[in-house]
Amino acid sequence: MGSNVEVKLNSAGVRQLLRSEEMKDICAEHASNILSRVGDGYEMDTYIGQNRVNAMVKAVTPHAVRDNMKHNTLLKAVRG
Repeated sequence: MGSNVEVKLNSAGVRQLLRSEEMKDICAEHASNILSRVGDGYEMDTYIGQNRVNAMVKAVTPHAVRDNMKHNTLLKAVRG
């Protein structure tokens, strides 16, 4: 007993949602959670790109870069 449901996305609405300040706040919250797990030498950044909001956490000091290369610190922080 199935039904055929057709969903049509409003492209302009989806684009607006992906570039909204609310989405930026959500991404910043996730990046902040990751940043709290990795320790010193890392920083986060969020920005609104051409298509969507972007958030990143990166190693900025030589010690943090080595730590991430050796222990996959960022990947482990993303996974939980």
